[in-house]
Amino acid sequence: MPLDAICLRAVVGEIAPQIEGARIEKIQQPARDQVILLLRGNRRLLLNAGANQPRIHLTKQLRDNPSQPPMFCMLLRKHLSSGRISAVEQEPLERVVTLHIDATDEMGEQSTFHLILEAMGRHSNLILTDRDNRIIDCMRRVDFEMSQERQVLPGLYYHLPPKQGKLSPLDIDKDGFLRLLSACSLEKQADSWLLDTFTAISPLVAREMVYRACGNTDARVFEVGQKLWNSFSTWQNSVKENCFTPIVIKKNKKYSDYSYMSMEQYDSYAEGESCDSFCEMLDAFYEGREQAERVRQKGQDLMKAATNARDRVRRKIALQEKEYEQTQNREHLRICGELITANLYRMERGAGRIKAENYYEEGCPTVEIHLDPRLSPQENAAKYFKQYTKAKTAEKMLTELLTKGRAELQYLESVVQELQLAESEQDFNDIRAELTEGGYLRQHGKKQSGFQRASRPREFRSTSGLRILVGRNNRQNDKLTGKDADKRDIWLHTQKIHGSHVILCTNGQEPDLQSLEEAACLAAYYSQGRESGKVAVDYTPVKFVKKPAGSRPGMVVYTTYRTMTVQPDGELVKKLSVK
Repeated sequence: MPLDAICLRAVVGEIAPQIEGARIEKIQQPARDQVILLLRGNRRLLLNAGANQPRIHLTKQLRDNPSQPPMFCMLLRKHLSSGRISAVEQEPLERVVTLHIDATDEMGEQSTFHLILEAMGRHSNLILTDRDNRIIDCMRRVDFEMSQERQVLPGLYYHLPPKQGKLSPLDIDKDGFLRLLSACSLEKQADSWLLDTFTAISPLVAREMVYRACGNTDARVFEVGQKLWNSFSTWQNSVKENCFTPIVIKKNKKYSDYSYMSMEQYDSYAEGESCDSFCEMLDAFYEGREQAERVRQKGQDLMKAATNARDRVRRKIALQEKEYEQTQNREHLRICGELITANLYRMERGAGRIKAENYYEEGCPTVEIHLDPRLSPQENAAKYFKQYTKAKTAEKMLTELLTKGRAELQYLESVVQELQLAESEQDFNDIRAELTEGGYLRQHGKKQSGFQRASRPREFRSTSGLRILVGRNNRQNDKLTGKDADKRDIWLHTQKIHGSHVILCTNGQEPDLQSLEEAACLAAYYSQGRESGKVAVDYTPVKFVKKPAGSRPGMVVYTTYRTMTVQPDGELVKKLSVK
């Protein structure tokens, strides 16, 4: 469910006491649609104006930042750095939140600025205005050609987005509700009527009201009547009293939705799980979606290059395998040549075929051999021997090509897997450099500058305190296994599927079983088997892991290993993660 006005009200009510009066120490813009205000007291306020994920909340997730901040970020730093948030205000029943910030203006005098988040789907925006409510700048400028109703441009006065003309669900009484309901078409779906009549109600909540009224989300108006008012009034009273509970909804153990009230409509199809706070709920819900969005936005060209190269290699391997199968029938060509040679005395020039006894098979069955009438008998025999020799040579060459092709395919599939698991801007930079060095991408212009935090392996700490390192890409896997790890450390990798190299640092001691199992779970989670129920993970001391000469990044061979079967666990990953 998008962050509707009521859920936004619950979030604002939660964060307002924590951020009002807080001083802004740093301002970051890690993504095109995201701004983070680092507040005194180690608090991070996220404002997201993305079309798919608009929201505001306190976050604990760390995000990488570009070395060259965007222009809008620099503008915010200019006006809001060291400012103090004096108030947080939401427009009643609207998805608009305003941060009132006291800061020093260009003249060195104290002034009040307004940072306005409009969390309205594809119309979302983040706007900075001065004390007179005049727009200084915004994340997305809206000119007359884009909207004739409302422009958002520097220098213009700020106006709220136009209202939809719907009724407030908090102001209507029973008589008014039933009167509106009776005036509606009896065949109209009840949840659609709620959405068309009242503002600030999301489709999820509308279906829940109808379900609580009659036990069916698809009920029509003639089926609900007074029962719908009872459900509606219960919801109305809880909102007026600010009785909200952060609930995240899971289907097949995956986050599918969230709400500020418990959900009964799913029965056993999904389960609701309460969270300690709305900020924690939003952080957990959007974590996976943000990663997918990063891959879509920042790694789109990389993913396209890697998948195109992978598919091209797959097609080439398929053709080579077909050719290889054809070479396996070459003995027939040799036998034909031998039989023609043995029956030269019976053949006449210009014949199109010959029948001969195949003395290579038991019983000497008669076989028919096709000939080229333009060639002499000796030339026909030589042609079959030549085809046999060609097939024999082709088998050897195709075997080598298939070995190289399958290794390349395995490498490219590992790159695609890395892109799907990439978390930071530096991850994409490392993979881009790897693909460029491999000849899959061209280097355009000067080498781009890096990002503020150097790329390091993912770091975890087992329950017993042992350090666990997980590689982020193929080149980092090589470095982690071949250079950084001690020979006595334990190396782990998923069996027969692509995944990251995992190192369990043992400090020369024998690791405990729990630490081994936790490291194996991390190996399973950061692999193609993340969505599987059970994953086989091989483990062995680093001294038994070797990198073949000339092999591609990330490719190793290992011996003297053991295998354990574990289940990928996202909650365990969060628990063991070292921030």
